[in-house]
This record gives sequence, C-alpha cells and structure tokens, in this order.
Amino acid sequence: MKKYKTSEPSKNVVQETAMTYSYQNFDDVGVFNLIDITQKGISFKLFDGISKKFPFTMQDWADYLHISGKTLSRYQKEDKSFDVLQSEKILQIEILYKRGQEVFGSSENFLIWLQSENVALGKTKPQDLLGSVFGISLLMDELTRIEHGVLA
Repeated sequence: MKKYKTSEPSKNVVQETAMTYSYQNFDDVGVFNLIDITQKGISFKLFDGISKKFPFTMQDWADYLHISGKTLSRYQKEDKSFDVLQSEKILQIEILYKRGQEVFGSSENFLIWLQSENVALGKTKPQDLLGSVFGISLLMDELTRIEHGVLA
C-alpha cells in the first residue's frame, strides 16, 4: 500500500478535523488525519469529552462500540486507548454530531431528533442505529434529506 505523507496529528486533531470539515467536505489530508488517529487509537480521555455531548449512558456507549460495560470501565480506569474499529466508530458518531448540528441549527435540536421515534426510519429512534456503520451511514443520508426538505 502506498504511504502518504500526513502532518503529525496533535491531541486536538480529532476535534479540529471533525469540527473543521463537514461530513461532505473532507479533503484527502482530513481523511488521512482521521486514518492516523484511528490507527493510533482514541484515548479514553478524548472519548470522554466526545461522549459528554450525548445523553447516552456508558452502557449505551459500550453497546455502540460492541464491548462490555466492564471493558469500558477498565478503559476509563487505565486511560486505555480504543482499538481501530472502536476509534472509527467514535469518530463517525462525532462527525454525525457535527452534521446534525449543521442541519438542525443546534446540538439540542439534533439530540431531540436523535432520541425521537422517526417514521422515515421505520419508527426507529435514530440513536438505536449507532451500533452499526450502516446505521450511521443511513443517519447521514437522512440528515441530507432533511437538509434538502425531503422528509419521507
């Protein structure tokens, strides 16, 4: 695989990358920064900052990341970094959050939508789809439809 030169990511790169670029505006450097971050693993400290934006319990997060609540507690206790797949999921949820803020105009409105039963999603709460990459992708698509006024 060809190696691409990327800048050295700082501890704030996750927030900067996810907040600077909207979901649709990632350039190659932004994508490679995300790849670097996921390969190094997101620390529990950084995850904790991201998780506090949501009204989810730690057990909800454990379910989304497909780990046990005990494992998540151990990560917290040892300030352990998440593996690549878990780090990707955390970043995808963070990017979804940013996109939701853009579409709904505030995090509060996005979080209400995320927790409300949605007819367009088969009467499912959007937050129930966060455990799957396909679910997150579906939510991104739904946010785009909402942004363009296509509600069904």
